[in-house]
Amino acid sequence: MKHQAIRTLCLTGVFAALIFLFTAYLHIPTHTGYTHVGDGLIYLAACLLPWPYAVFASAAGAVLADVATGFAIWAPATVVIKAVTVFFFCRTGKKILSLRNACGLIPSALLCTGGYYLYEVLITKNWVAPLAGIPGYLIQSALSSALFIAAAIALDRMKIKRFFAPAAPAPAKNTAKETRS
Repeated sequence: MKHQAIRTLCLTGVFAALIFLFTAYLHIPTHTGYTHVGDGLIYLAACLLPWPYAVFASAAGAVLADVATGFAIWAPATVVIKAVTVFFFCRTGKKILSLRNACGLIPSALLCTGGYYLYEVLITKNWVAPLAGIPGYLIQSALSSALFIAAAIALDRMKIKRFFAPAAPAPAKNTAKETRS
């Protein structure tokens, strides 16, 4: 059990780092921020890690990217949006790319687009100017979805989910001696 916990913590750190890298370094500047594919790794983390770990990896990796790229003003929205995104996906099942996880891409796109739009309205006190960011958020969601689908297909072919399954409990040892009547 201890080995499983350590492995899960390590994988959480790896996912946080990958989310950071795919967000901070694989992006295109837009009108008030940037469009990236890091959300694709958030979707993968949500499909492979237990939800508390996926929430941490997603929020931590994305917020670190916001801070490192000079867009710390977006960090409060990022924490909430990326943490909630995890709950649109499910880690149960034998495959990453299941119908439920494919359908999870839709509310994820809506949350990203609507959440960042509303946050920008909040910080600019303007309902019209933030509309310019919506195409970037939709492109971000589409590219992240494409990355997720491609990675999920490849990882499902490798049967990677077997490495993320919780370890079966060890059988109990019978220490009592059997007596015969």
